[in-house]
Amino acid sequence: MPVSRRGFLTASAGSAAAALVAGPTAVPARATGPRRPFGRYGSPAARLTPATLYVHPGGAGDVTTVRDAVAAADGPGHTLVIAPGTYRQTLAVDPARTGMTWIGASEDARDVVIVYDNAAGTPKPGGGTYGTTGSATATVQADGFTARWITFANDWLRADHPGVTGTQAVALKVQGDRSAFHHCRFLGHQDTLYADTMALGTVARQYFAHCHVEGDVDFVFGRATAVFAHCRFRTLTRADLPGAPYGFVFAPSTARTTPLGYLVTRSRVDGDAPDGFYKLARPWVPSSDPTARPMLTVRDTRLGPGIDAAAPYADMSSAHPWQSMLFAEYRNTGPGAAVTVPENRPRLTPEQARAHTRRTWLGDWRPV
Repeated sequence: MPVSRRGFLTASAGSAAAALVAGPTAVPARATGPRRPFGRYGSPAARLTPATLYVHPGGAGDVTTVRDAVAAADGPGHTLVIAPGTYRQTLAVDPARTGMTWIGASEDARDVVIVYDNAAGTPKPGGGTYGTTGSATATVQADGFTARWITFANDWLRADHPGVTGTQAVALKVQGDRSAFHHCRFLGHQDTLYADTMALGTVARQYFAHCHVEGDVDFVFGRATAVFAHCRFRTLTRADLPGAPYGFVFAPSTARTTPLGYLVTRSRVDGDAPDGFYKLARPWVPSSDPTARPMLTVRDTRLGPGIDAAAPYADMSSAHPWQSMLFAEYRNTGPGAAVTVPENRPRLTPEQARAHTRRTWLGDWRPV
């Protein structure tokens, strides 16, 4: 029996079984108590810097919502320290708010949850629907954004909306250059994490370290130059489908003018789906960029049995076969990495692999 999105928000990211047993019981924050809701990160009475704002849903901070904090952080270089809580709202960080940092005060991403439930097919109040981009719970367009110990979630469920065909429901869309996420969670189903750029021809370097990402269809997608290091990608089981494939982990849409796409290193892909029910990736060539040449390298990563080892890649469109894209693997392990059909597993040579590294992808940027 699959764990519902809403039940999983407050359960351990590492154990679906625990979520079934424990239900939606909130995980206690690691802050030291009600007198220190911001842990070691100060308070409105002992502000870390003049540009630090404190968010507390019960009123112990400067504001009670993350949205209000973003609005108050006018200009570059602000830090938001966010107390434990579930913040049900949509958010947007515009390009002018550069160098912003969000910190989950308890230093446990399970405690600070930013969540909403729009999907691409959700009707907008003024008419029409939100579309994929508009469905995002949080949209970050500013350069130099950093988040630590935050959960970004979209808990829209197909089962609740059987008549909706636009089932894309984004938890986070990030478009800025030098965007870093440490120890964060990204929870959704279809199109969970949209790692993208502001425009065609614009390079956006993004770094995801020690993060948890989960979903089913194309749940990491976009045209950013992104590194995923020491991350877990969790594939969800689906009660609405009778058989394979349940979905696709990656769907890069790298522009031909952008030299590098997605790099996954020292990570793992696993989940509760039956063996072979997931494809590792398929290329997305959007109608807005018909010359896109999606790029994905997965290296030094454990691929669980849920990945179809014989045919790990698929086409999104027959006009753009995956074999014509820049997909590659190197030194992966696990049952999903078994090379049973060699022509379906494009592999780097050791010499080629030396160029497929975090340093190459991020250039002169060293995220900390």
